[in-house]
Amino acid sequence: MNEDNYLLFAIKNYDNPQAATKEDFYEDMRRFKYIKRLLKKYVKDEEVKLNLLLNHIIILYNVFGEAATPLLFYKMERDYWSIIKSLMIFLNRYPEKETKSLSLIQPNTVILEELKKL
Repeated sequence: MNEDNYLLFAIKNYDNPQAATKEDFYEDMRRFKYIKRLLKKYVKDEEVKLNLLLNHIIILYNVFGEAATPLLFYKMERDYWSIIKSLMIFLNRYPEKETKSLSLIQPNTVILEELKKL
């Protein structure tokens, strides 16, 4: 996936029966930006709004299906991948067939502990 084709990939995999306009699609795409902002704040301040983060990710999986996984990793910096992997494991959205690149990412143990408290 690259800058030229990620949007086409997202459109192809977008399935939101309630979305009637192009603006609805872009509203869902902005969730990646919201997630990135929450992760950036967590890394900077060590404060995480897990419920809000989980809500955005759940919505992404609801409208993009399994395509949300590669979209999440593409749209987020590598610094956030361990957190994303932890959230995917918690939501039972981690791929059954793990790719080599995913296997190299270590889950964030602090986030996993916080998730267990929910």
